Amino acid sequence: MNNKTILIVDDEEDVRAITVMGLEMSVNWRILSASSGKDALKMAKEHQPDVILLDWMMPDMDGRTTLQHLKKNPLTQTIPVILVTAKEQDSVFNSENLEIAAMISKPFRPLKLAEQIKEALQW
Repeated sequence: MNNKTILIVDDEEDVRAITVMGLEMSVNWRILSASSGKDALKMAKEHQPDVILLDWMMPDMDGRTTLQHLKKNPLTQTIPVILVTAKEQDSVFNSENLEIAAMISKPFRPLKLAEQIKEALQW
């Protein structure tokens, strides 16, 4: 369990920082972070994380586009993706055929995040 690698993808620096801090206080995972979808795609290919925490609303390349690219690439298509969003988890997400492992709503509780990830992925 301690040798997991997680990639956090969020365009907001403060959200990345609080996410990293919450995970560092809870688990001993290797934590990588990316500020854009483009950086996330590169890092996912290079580092093959065990899970990707992906922000839905980002400029340039949003979460949907990033997810589509991850799922098209044979090197990254099997990496579980947990969507992190401030949008309502309504019928828009339910009706879309998104290949995600779980969805976490913003604002989330940083110290509970590791448990939510473990539960979603059955670790």
